[in-house]
Amino acid sequence: MKNYPKVAVVILNWNGRFFLEKFLPSVYNSSYPNIEFIIGDNASTDDSLSFVRASYPKITILENSENYGFAGGYNHILSRVEADYFVLLNSDVEVTPNWIEPVIEMLERDTHLVAAQPKILAFHNKAKFEHAGAAGGYLDRYGFPFCCGRIMDKVEYDLGQYDDEKEIFWASGASLFIKSWAWKEAQGLDEDFFAHMEEIDLCWRLKKMGYRIGYCPDSTVYHVGGGTLNASNPQKTYLNFRNNLFMLQKNLPIEQLFTVIFIRFWFDFAALLKFAFDRKFKDAWAVSRAHQAFFLNIFKNAKKRKNHMPTENKTGQYKKSIITDFYLDKKQKFSDLDQENFF
Repeated sequence: MKNYPKVAVVILNWNGRFFLEKFLPSVYNSSYPNIEFIIGDNASTDDSLSFVRASYPKITILENSENYGFAGGYNHILSRVEADYFVLLNSDVEVTPNWIEPVIEMLERDTHLVAAQPKILAFHNKAKFEHAGAAGGYLDRYGFPFCCGRIMDKVEYDLGQYDDEKEIFWASGASLFIKSWAWKEAQGLDEDFFAHMEEIDLCWRLKKMGYRIGYCPDSTVYHVGGGTLNASNPQKTYLNFRNNLFMLQKNLPIEQLFTVIFIRFWFDFAALLKFAFDRKFKDAWAVSRAHQAFFLNIFKNAKKRKNHMPTENKTGQYKKSIITDFYLDKKQKFSDLDQENFF
């Protein structure tokens, strides 16, 4: 690649001294020649920034005045960054030396390909895919996200079965490459999400504008996952259920919206009952709170809807229910799914 567009690798930090100390060395040793490393800080109260200043004086530090969450935090930070590409990288990610080059080369080949992710493997078991992204994200007809290499809680081993470059529906926010002009055209992340699923919403909006999202298997990173909120945290449950409903209301075609939301209520009610049956009462209440928040914000989110363009790109949407496929039909690997049911 003769030309090296400028890449800004931006790690959003909130009290993350442990992860910065552990994973910044791999990021800082990236081989890409035209790069700026940025720590965007969400008003941390630990000593993470003093650690970065002392250990990595060449890394740029940009500070937010308060904790705006993942979505608002990145919006505030990236408004002050100038680069051809933004890379949103979680602080709990270990990278390989040449992880940037293949993704940029892929994005440079196609003007309509505006965002992408690398292959994301699990840091604690590097032979397996990682839950949050794996080999690229997809969305079923009722708004449930899943990944190539991960359906529900079933995560596959990486045996080279998903080593083809391809278009996907959404790229993981754990390691999201995006052209800066596309970020600005889409107006970044929706700050009302705070955290969780905001990258899926962003990718959906980009696809509605006619753009494409890609998966680059020639780049590999290793993600710890759950660094801020672990999987058993009721606040994570609340944000996932609430933000999923927000995303559906904002992005579904009007002719599908009411039917899908109605069916989702029943899926979510089943999840609430399951939480209660398992004596996870805080999670059950989190689902209820998520629905309350959905109705309280229904008019606000209605104003965010954009008209669907004739150029809308549906590639990566699954025409069936991943829930029924997984639990009833026992299709627990991506390769088990009927490929003709994908747009």
